[in-house]
Amino acid sequence: MKILLLPAIVCFFFVIGCKENTTDALLDTYQQRLTNILGVEPDTIPSLDIPRYPRTHALKQPIADITIGLLNAYELRQCGLFQLIAERNSVLGKVQDKTRRLHYELLFLKQIEHCLNVLNNTDPLQLQLEDIYHQKQQQLPQAIWNMVFTGQEWRQQFTLGHQLLSPQQFGGYIENLAAFEYLDILTTTMLSNQTTNHSLTTNNIDQLLHHQQQIHNTQYIGQLFYSIARITTIMNTITSQLITHDQTVMCGKNVNQQQAQYLRNVFYKYYANDIQPYLGKLHSQYQQLRPHLNNIYTILVQQQINPPTAMAIYARYYFQGELLHQFQQATHNHVRYWQRLFKRCQFKVGHQ
Repeated sequence: MKILLLPAIVCFFFVIGCKENTTDALLDTYQQRLTNILGVEPDTIPSLDIPRYPRTHALKQPIADITIGLLNAYELRQCGLFQLIAERNSVLGKVQDKTRRLHYELLFLKQIEHCLNVLNNTDPLQLQLEDIYHQKQQQLPQAIWNMVFTGQEWRQQFTLGHQLLSPQQFGGYIENLAAFEYLDILTTTMLSNQTTNHSLTTNNIDQLLHHQQQIHNTQYIGQLFYSIARITTIMNTITSQLITHDQTVMCGKNVNQQQAQYLRNVFYKYYANDIQPYLGKLHSQYQQLRPHLNNIYTILVQQQINPPTAMAIYARYYFQGELLHQFQQATHNHVRYWQRLFKRCQFKVGHQ
């Protein structure tokens, strides 16, 4: 009995483990059908050589602790700051993750503003609080940077995926767009115009924890980056092979155009019907996310944060437009090839 069951178990895990990615299958079929018609073997798709996300220790910005005497902190009960400091110094407060640490820093700045407004100007604590307030403001860029680029839930979004997004499933897009749009507004508000810090309500600051929870189980952005980079390579390979063998495709009067017609049919069946809409969705979602990612990164770097070289390369490629340019160029070149072929063969645009 054991001899009979073992192969079944092995086969079961083999099938599960080797399930083919639907997008890979679509692109592979497209390439295979085209090369079959051309009578050649499909060119090998080159391996990706793209920037990887740096390790956490290389990205982390140091932040010095700022202390306030216990007696003075006790006096701050009257303006609500003492309880906040006590929570930060508790056992749980000392092991806060990066998101909760930034959440605390934002609440602290808001509460200390309140204290400065209600304390008597002659109170000796006033000058100490003002000094702490300015120090905390100066540290805010590092606190935001550490959360966005080293906090677990956030950095996992930037870690590249290893398979193409499915045409039917873009899980995590809505949650990430909402989260990074929020972070963009938060970063701009707190760092570009610090006089408006008081405009952030407690409820608005609490949204930070909400967005952390929403993206906790996703890794969407890294999958999006990988998908766009991989498809750029695939489309460039297919286009190059089409161009190389274009002279073998006969067109013209009194010429059998069957081969060209077969190519046209494959274009409409696979590219126009399925691949192009998929590429359009990738492009649209990337274009929605990229400005927020780039703005957050740019504002933080302008605050005297010097990112490591690997991060600057990563940001230039994914946030600042290099990946987008390469993707757009690849899709443009591919469509241009078909436009030239259709014109040469005098095919009407549209399904026949």
